[in-house]
Amino acid sequence: MNIIDEIGTLALSTRLQRLSEQLRKDGALVYKSFDIDFEPKWFPVIYTLHIKEMLSVVEIANEIGYSHPSTISLLKELEKLKIISSKKDKSDERKRLIVLTPKGKELVEKMQPVWTVMKNTLAEIADNQNNLLKAIEEAEQKLATQGFFQRVSERSR
Repeated sequence: MNIIDEIGTLALSTRLQRLSEQLRKDGALVYKSFDIDFEPKWFPVIYTLHIKEMLSVVEIANEIGYSHPSTISLLKELEKLKIISSKKDKSDERKRLIVLTPKGKELVEKMQPVWTVMKNTLAEIADNQNNLLKAIEEAEQKLATQGFFQRVSERSR
C-alpha cells in the first residue's frame, strides 16, 4: 500500500485518475488485441453518434458531459481521421451537424462485439460490495447540487 492509498478521501481525485488511466490503458490494449485502431478517448463521441446519428457540436458536448473546447478538439481529431464528418445546418448556418462517416460506421460495427465483452467485464469489476457505478453516480449528484469548491469554502470560513 502506498501513501496515496493510505490517505483515503484526500486523494480521491488522484485515485479516480489512476483508475481511469489504468482502464484507458487496458482499453487501448483490448482494442489493439482485436486489431482495431481505436483510442479510448474517442469512445464517448463515437458511441453517442452511433446512437443519436446526427448532432450539433453543442448537443454532443452536452451528451458526453465535456466542455465545448474539449469536444471541439476531439471532433477535429476524428474529422481528420475521416471517422466523422460535419455539414452546415440548413436551418442555422452557424451550426455544424456531425455524423459518422462510412469509415466511422464500419469501425463501430467492428467494435460492437468488443464493447459487449468490455461491458460485461467492467460490470464484474464495478460490481463489488459497494457498487462503483452507483457510488460515482451518488457523488456526481452531490456535486451537481453543490460543487467541491463551494463546499470547501463554506467549511473553511
